[in-house]
Amino acid sequence: MENNTVVKEFLLLELTYVQELQPVIFMVFLILYVINLLGNEAILVVVISEPRLHSPMYFFLGNLSCLDICCASVTLPKLMSNVLSRQSTISFLGCITQLHFFHFLGCTEAFLLTLMGFDRFIAICNPLRYPLIMNPQMCVLMAAVAWVSSFFYGLMHSVMTAHLNFCHSQKVNYYFCDVKPLLELACGDTKINRWLVSVVTCSLTMAACFLTVLSYFYIIGFLLWKNRSCNALRKAMSTCASHFMVVSLFYGTVGLNYIPPTSAESIIQEKFAGIIHTTVIPVLNPLIYTLRNKEVMLALKRVFQRKFLLKFSLRRKPFATFK
Repeated sequence: MENNTVVKEFLLLELTYVQELQPVIFMVFLILYVINLLGNEAILVVVISEPRLHSPMYFFLGNLSCLDICCASVTLPKLMSNVLSRQSTISFLGCITQLHFFHFLGCTEAFLLTLMGFDRFIAICNPLRYPLIMNPQMCVLMAAVAWVSSFFYGLMHSVMTAHLNFCHSQKVNYYFCDVKPLLELACGDTKINRWLVSVVTCSLTMAACFLTVLSYFYIIGFLLWKNRSCNALRKAMSTCASHFMVVSLFYGTVGLNYIPPTSAESIIQEKFAGIIHTTVIPVLNPLIYTLRNKEVMLALKRVFQRKFLLKFSLRRKPFATFK
């Protein structure tokens, strides 16, 4: 008979056992988190306040920025607190909650990137019907479907994992709670859980990636064989380049995370890819979109100029009244 004890907490893997490096690691993650918050909040403010950016493309970009803030907030605060306290523990409920939101937000990002690729496909290959197809109601509906369906996808993993019995070591071989590391600690039958990861998760990821890449193939094919214009192709690809960079980073790290490791080196590679996926990519997304997008850069300048002029006028107003 198996010894099924009630698990109250898990012990997460430390990023390094060298105590002298702990303050450095904390500062690095703190800087990344602050840049993530400031960069993505700036994009949200610009997209909401600038009328010129009230279009489907920037609507989905605003959703992605909101998602990046939430995604980093799932892992980074807990990781930084563990670094400071030197006790890398997390409660059972906190672990399941972290797992749920990680998969919920990750699936939502995959769907949003697919929708952004579809938006560019319609805008370039069928511009006359673009306002009809990508109307505001349809954009809100597609975004809502992405968020809601992803929530239930994450709920599926969290509920199935929460019902497992953990009778082995409580030390999670990862720096946050995910399905695969927790399955290594579970006893009993985990076939359904492993099937959900290998079939459902991988199928959704591959389908979203395939549809996104297919959109770009159609865009390139349309411009080369129908328009036969290299200038049009160059202009379109410069517009889509930022989105394609984000897609490559996202699916590259997801692939490294969920390809079964075959050696100790591949396990280290998987952990490194996880850090890139959860901490670096949410920081790079706003930088990629702002630096490669002239409209966003101009809108940022206009917004900050208006705020500066407003503050300057408020400072001078008391003197004018006194006079």
